[in-house]
Amino acid sequence: MTLDELPLGTPARIVSADWNVLVPEEAQRLRALGIEEGAEVRLAYRGVFLARDPIAIEIGRMTVAVRRVHARAMQVEPVAATTA
Repeated sequence: MTLDELPLGTPARIVSADWNVLVPEEAQRLRALGIEEGAEVRLAYRGVFLARDPIAIEIGRMTVAVRRVHARAMQVEPVAATTA
């Protein structure tokens, strides 16, 4: 499943990313934020308009807004929730 298909609030791990479908500068920016293979994320919000943009994801203690095309480039697998 891709990140944009993940149910809201479900913890997941990014298992792969198709960086070739993104503009290189955008891919670099996402990686700099820690959004890459192996990262644990949670979908926090989807936009309400037709395109459903932006999508807010939680990664660590950050919440990052990404475009749906970015989230669609990431394959994820749900993981068990961890308690802090």
